[in-house]
Amino acid sequence: MKNNSIDKKEIERLLPHREPMLLIDRLINIVPLKSATAIVNVKKTSFFVQGHFPGQPVMPGVFIVEAFGQAAAALTAHGVDSKEYENKLVYLMSINKARFRNPIFPDCELHLEIEAIRSHGRVWKYKGVAKVNGTKMAEAEWAASVVDRTK
Repeated sequence: MKNNSIDKKEIERLLPHREPMLLIDRLINIVPLKSATAIVNVKKTSFFVQGHFPGQPVMPGVFIVEAFGQAAAALTAHGVDSKEYENKLVYLMSINKARFRNPIFPDCELHLEIEAIRSHGRVWKYKGVAKVNGTKMAEAEWAASVVDRTK
């Protein structure tokens, strides 16, 4: 059985994202190909809050959605056979039912509780809830496609 948590170094092995666009710091509570919780350390120095908004920095909703997508891609990549996944990428296809309930301020640990709800061939559907200290901040459903790398 695979580990039920992975660190940033392992996430970098699984995903093509790199700083500053690699948003997730850890993946914990992993149930392979089913669910996990991603940890995002939202900092005052995070590039996405520097100008959003001066004097009242918050994590932009599009970056919450991006973090959901990265968490789902890491969950999927971690769960499949590594030979099957090499030379693949996971592309976001759609976002549904996205709701932003509370602003996410810097200097917090954002938990993204994600679940794979369906897979059909190369297409996976997920849902997730973003929380800070147990309070729901955002939620969404999304679909992604596993595709061959072209280069």
